[in-house]
Amino acid sequence: MLKRILTLAAGVVLGLGLAFAGLRASLAWGLFPDRDLNRSSAYVKEVLHLVNENYVDPNAANYDQLAKSAIHGMVETLDPHSEFLESKEYSVLEEELSGDFSGIGVQVEMRKGSVVVIAPIAGSPGERAGILRGDEIVRVDGKPLEKGITMDRVIERLRGKPGTLVAVGLSRPGASKSFEITLRREVIKQTSVRDVRVLAPHTGYLQLTEFSEHTGEEFTEALNQLLKQGVDSLVIDLRGNPGGLLDAAVEVAEPFFKKNELIVYTQGRKPEDREDYRANDDGDPLVVPVAVLINATSASAAEVVTGALKDTGRAVVVGERSFGKGSVQSIFKLKNGDGLRLTTARYFTPGGVSIHEKGIAPQVEVVMTPEEDSKLRLQRLRSDVKDPRDFKEQFGFTPIEDRQLQAALDVLKGVNLFEAGRTAAATR
Repeated sequence: MLKRILTLAAGVVLGLGLAFAGLRASLAWGLFPDRDLNRSSAYVKEVLHLVNENYVDPNAANYDQLAKSAIHGMVETLDPHSEFLESKEYSVLEEELSGDFSGIGVQVEMRKGSVVVIAPIAGSPGERAGILRGDEIVRVDGKPLEKGITMDRVIERLRGKPGTLVAVGLSRPGASKSFEITLRREVIKQTSVRDVRVLAPHTGYLQLTEFSEHTGEEFTEALNQLLKQGVDSLVIDLRGNPGGLLDAAVEVAEPFFKKNELIVYTQGRKPEDREDYRANDDGDPLVVPVAVLINATSASAAEVVTGALKDTGRAVVVGERSFGKGSVQSIFKLKNGDGLRLTTARYFTPGGVSIHEKGIAPQVEVVMTPEEDSKLRLQRLRSDVKDPRDFKEQFGFTPIEDRQLQAALDVLKGVNLFEAGRTAAATR
């Protein structure tokens, strides 16, 4: 869901092989001799025992809960992207990486402590039940959303097994009182490559909303579809894309690179931890003018694609400086269904540039106002609503001009004119 832009704006990147997880887990649990580890473990054990024996509320100080709280603190103070995931959170992460989840199909965000619907997903139970943009979720299954509730907790209550029912209490702007609707949860299949179409004369457009397990094949299929329609230039829209799987980012960049060309590399704490990601395609690379659209919420895997294409001169980047999330998280599965997301490396563009905490600067800067960003985000999300009157009726405003997209089209037009002039000069 789009709420992940707020809570996990950095996105999730599986940058290192999980084959090392067993060894690292063994080291973490002290199966190999280590004097410092043993000394620190003994100190933690002493504190656990002290709290368990003396804290006023014994139910809040059982060893399992204390251990999990300690792990949360240990991992989550390292950096903003490392996290200890208890079993329910780990299951949600697995769903997000697969691209599918079971729920009611509404995109939500937190606004001033309230959970507000951005838009229902097309064809979802939420849309069929009449949930609208701007509706505030105030209850789930009859229980009010308590003050200070986290977005993760709200999502957890809305999701559930396919076919199960959930009652959602809503407050609608302009309505005198809240109301409740009951929905049957469904598997919501999210496509990460959306709004594939031909713009202007022979310019293909693709919008990527995330990088999940299926993004590479979706992108290849969409690209082939556009090429069959005779496009001679391309816009790849990565605005608002929080990232995802590093392998998926490599698959999206591959069609533009020769076999064995470097797309990105990751570097861990030791020199030998470097891992190169190179193009695997046997065919000739696609050579067409490309414009990549980014903004301040384009992060992680989205920055890998942008950096690779910009660094090698294969695309012009248009929009705003990207988020600057250049660290790699590895996912480790722990006991009892829990998991660990740990920063283990940073990634670098083919030219050796790290974008961590810096972001990627566009070559053509077009800055949008917060109001424009909000409206355009919804327009991209619901590109299925084509009629401006229908759009205004459903979402409360008439679609606005996308100045960043128009700038990208102007850039591509200029590139095509330049190439045409150069070709004509060469044939004289």
